[in-house]
Amino acid sequence: MNYKKIGIVIADPDEYHPFVKMIADAKQIKVFNMQGISFKMGESDVSALLCGIGKVNAATAATALVSAGCEAILNFGLSGGLGNSQKGGFCLPDTFLEHDFDFTDLGYKPCEKPWQEYIYKADKDLLALFSETLGVKPGGTAVTGDSFICDEQKSKELSDNFSASSCDMETAAIASVCHAAGVPFAILRRISDDAGDDAIDTYRDVNTNEGDVLGNAFLKCLKAVTNAEG
Repeated sequence: MNYKKIGIVIADPDEYHPFVKMIADAKQIKVFNMQGISFKMGESDVSALLCGIGKVNAATAATALVSAGCEAILNFGLSGGLGNSQKGGFCLPDTFLEHDFDFTDLGYKPCEKPWQEYIYKADKDLLALFSETLGVKPGGTAVTGDSFICDEQKSKELSDNFSASSCDMETAAIASVCHAAGVPFAILRRISDDAGDDAIDTYRDVNTNEGDVLGNAFLKCLKAVTNAEG
């Protein structure tokens, strides 16, 4: 595994800024209206963009990074937990779907995109490396949509209908771009809430007060990918 250029997509300022503080000698960059940093780590040139929340923002950032020559795309962030996922735990999903893509009235399956692949898979080698680095078992389905899930019934529906273990607003969009471009990707998420009725309060607590926990975990994975020391 030897990537000369790696791209990182980060949606939320409370996830982005703690990570930036961990990077020495970072240079400020700007792509479209997105701020970011570039830096050298191990054997790789790395670019990280703060894209903003949601599928369009995430897809825009991933496309920009792929177009700039990035050979792998990584993402980290917070997700709502579904099923038996535990608040505060890390997950390494390997399957991604857009739960709000709905053509069922025309006879298609939920999430199915006409004439296109719609179930996306993370890169097995990157996932294995993340798993070894953090001691977290890889696997599970992440479902993505442009809404913050904070409803017990909706949470149950996503878990039951898609056998999903987490929900978010970016990952499947990133996965879609990487699939189309033939670029490997891996995603690390931390469960901030149970996507239920109290999700807003618990998400805010984790996002505001524990951003360095997620950033540090991702930095360990990035160092493993780039063969950096430490």
